[in-house]
Amino acid sequence: MPFASRLRLLPNLLVLIVAGLAAGAAPASAHAAAHHTAAESTVHATPKKKKSVAHKTKPVHRSMHADAPSTNLSGPKRRTKRARPRHGPLPASQHAAQVSAKDAHAPRLLARCGFTPASRKQLFSHAIYVVDENTHTPLYARNADAVAPVASVSKLMTAIVWLDSAHAPLQQRLSVTTADLDTLKFTDSRLGVGASLTRANMLHVALMSSENRAASALSRDYPGGRPAFVAAMNTKALRFGMTHTHFVNATGLSPQNVSTARELANLVRAANGYPLIRRYSIDHQERVSTGRGQLQYVNSNRLVRYGQVRASVQKTGFINESGHNMVMRVMVHGRRPVIVTLLGSATPEGSRLDGVRIAHWLSCSLR
Repeated sequence: MPFASRLRLLPNLLVLIVAGLAAGAAPASAHAAAHHTAAESTVHATPKKKKSVAHKTKPVHRSMHADAPSTNLSGPKRRTKRARPRHGPLPASQHAAQVSAKDAHAPRLLARCGFTPASRKQLFSHAIYVVDENTHTPLYARNADAVAPVASVSKLMTAIVWLDSAHAPLQQRLSVTTADLDTLKFTDSRLGVGASLTRANMLHVALMSSENRAASALSRDYPGGRPAFVAAMNTKALRFGMTHTHFVNATGLSPQNVSTARELANLVRAANGYPLIRRYSIDHQERVSTGRGQLQYVNSNRLVRYGQVRASVQKTGFINESGHNMVMRVMVHGRRPVIVTLLGSATPEGSRLDGVRIAHWLSCSLR
């Protein structure tokens, strides 16, 4: 081909070369663009992962709200924790209300029935204790824990010890001997030496009429004799919770037979458990055969003897050291037992009047 013709074809050849070069660069550019697009998708995927991580940490976020006092969750939780147990202690106000309600129903002596400070000053006995037996509620006490001689009130314990021994038939006769004479106070008795009574009669007149020689004979007629009998009396006293009570003989003629008005209530309560003590102590009168004739005895407690007080158990007692004493288990309205113990009245009339006044308070106040 002539040289001139080749020169004319040269521009076309250059165009073809440039076009070829452009066509070869296109795949590279497409690959680069594809690589860039993939990189972008990876970058955008990473935040998505972070977003999911943030979602997992939401419980931590909630716990922070749970500790905040202003949220709704905190209120119920605190109320649940502070809720009082169903059977737990009552609030002080409710407890006080219950105690007040209980006190309102507790038995008590009423001022409208004459139980006033002025009337209480008119009582003659030095030591007094009045207790409702069913509820064990003390209704009145004066010097109730003062230890004092109890005199023939001791015979209630004498009867208990003898009956518990049950070593001889009640209808078997027992004679009075010189060993039964009072060599301490030198008191007299209607039962002379040699008089013979059934053991039942001995117990009867000892309780009803406070017959000293009858009580002395019963204590002598005991396994082991009088020392064993007196020891049994003191053992019984401890068993009855009478820790300030002590006996040295069965009659009460010794001032060393001592107790308190409060502890004598325990003795009266125990004595009430013996049908014979209940029967004999409140009997109005009894005629007994002594083997030499008959003797008429009456109750030494005038309140019981004349029906001024209805009682299930009673006992009186007197020596110079003790003054006049009286204990009773009074049946208020014939059905409600109240124990009354009176120690240390200067006169028998004072002791009787105290019993009448207290019986009136009880009858009016208790229903």
